[in-house]
Amino acid sequence: MKKLLALTLTVLAIALVSGCASVQPVGLAYTNLRLPVAVGEDVPVGPHIKIGVAESHSILSLIAVGDSSITAACINDNITKIHHIDWEVESFFGIWSTYKTVVYGE
Repeated sequence: MKKLLALTLTVLAIALVSGCASVQPVGLAYTNLRLPVAVGEDVPVGPHIKIGVAESHSILSLIAVGDSSITAACINDNITKIHHIDWEVESFFGIWSTYKTVVYGE
């Protein structure tokens, strides 16, 4: 019985840590991140900057819908010159996830 328990725990530990490397931090239960995607050479800051957002959603990692493209974010706020782009994700246990592309520009 002890061997079976040890084997089960070993297999579980290997499954949890192998192949889970990611380019961004991920929370197993909850994730709420804002990460940079791209930055132009001249990034002005101030109230005159437009912010365009486009998002998509995933349910149970089985169904994913939406358009979180850079083009959609630019169209949503009539941005014609991009200064920089961020990416946002919020996920609750992988049950419901929201992915946003946030474009800053003029």
